Amino acid sequence: METVELAFEQFGDEQNTPLLILHGFFASARNWRACAEKLAVNFCVYVLDARNHGASPHAEMMDYESMAADVAHFIEQHDLSAVNIIGHSMGGKTAMWFALRYPELVRNLIVVDIAPVSYKHSFDPLIHALQNLPLSELKNRKQAEELLADLIPDMSYRQFLLQNLVLKTDGYEWRIDLAIFKRNAANILTFPNNETVLPFTGQALFLAGGNSRYIKENSTEALFPFAQIRVIPDAEHWIHIQQPQAFLNAVTDFLS
Repeated sequence: METVELAFEQFGDEQNTPLLILHGFFASARNWRACAEKLAVNFCVYVLDARNHGASPHAEMMDYESMAADVAHFIEQHDLSAVNIIGHSMGGKTAMWFALRYPELVRNLIVVDIAPVSYKHSFDPLIHALQNLPLSELKNRKQAEELLADLIPDMSYRQFLLQNLVLKTDGYEWRIDLAIFKRNAANILTFPNNETVLPFTGQALFLAGGNSRYIKENSTEALFPFAQIRVIPDAEHWIHIQQPQAFLNAVTDFLS
């Protein structure tokens, strides 16, 4: 399988145990800097940009098999041994598939508010809204935010998405390739066929937002029989943003 060399940000002493962080759809390593800096007290933290995200190369295929292979390539490239790994949302599915396919490379697995199942919502309206943003007419990022307000009412989510909008000499452009995102959106919602893989028998922790519905009862046991599930109160899907201290406490308790 063809892999790409992932861009990354590194925090902490290289002599410490490696901890990889995998972000979600439309995100990048920069969204995890605050958490990474705190976790770097005890770990050497590598926050990876997934293919087609952040500063990583673009690639036509974007599914969990290819993204897990990219992580395996990163570990080999940087001569790392078994790693701790945290994955949120899309990154959580990547981390789960990585653990199932490369269990010998995983020390501990932490999955943030996602399960190894397929979901039924659609990213199409969101991607369509971003594609229709008139980039040539934009004078500033605030204008872009206002133009998206009706279609994406949540201001914090609009601001998150617009981190992918960059100002160049000739005007604004998307850092991400929205056409690739649209062609692969169905892959992000699903989970690979797991009939040919054995369950992951290592230590795993699933963190669920108390106000989120992504992790449902009995959705993890078949593939992760020794997993713990911990609910973080007063959090939705973005646990590490909405309840950062509770998130960090849960992670450090588990890893220690």
